[in-house]
Amino acid sequence: MKQYITVGRILSPWGVKGQVKVEPLTDDIKRFKNLKEVFYEEGNSLKKLNIEEVIFIRNAFVIIKFQGIDDRNEAERYRNVYIMVDRKDAVKLPKGRYFICDIIGLKVYTLEGEYLGEITNVIQTGANDVYVVKSNEDKEILIPAIKEVVKNIDVEKGYMLIYPMEGLI
Repeated sequence: MKQYITVGRILSPWGVKGQVKVEPLTDDIKRFKNLKEVFYEEGNSLKKLNIEEVIFIRNAFVIIKFQGIDDRNEAERYRNVYIMVDRKDAVKLPKGRYFICDIIGLKVYTLEGEYLGEITNVIQTGANDVYVVKSNEDKEILIPAIKEVVKNIDVEKGYMLIYPMEGLI
């Protein structure tokens, strides 16, 4: 499992005092209110940004003022940067719920042990998520994330077991 979880992407500078406009990549936009720090990758290293202020815009975007970034030109440097939190600071999920970053990369098998491929993406449809599985033959299989199909997820061991309903594969 990854130590850091992506929670947003900085879209652009906002205003003239160094704030940035952030696209939330989390189900709970209000989680930004409790954050004290976020991290981002620069080259091969991880850098920390301390948060001074958070403002919400129409429950769709977050405006963040980071400590030490005090003008629009400095803020511009962070355009399109993904921001992350340490897993210990992540929202606690209920039993049976998983972070998308933990689902991507899982090996998928049928209950009979047939290997189908690896999850490469998760599509959020509103009704239920859909796991995109890429097979060894470079074929994409779409698996609905419903309990009738997904029978077991073991993030620690890196696999998912499914019951392939009629016409699924």
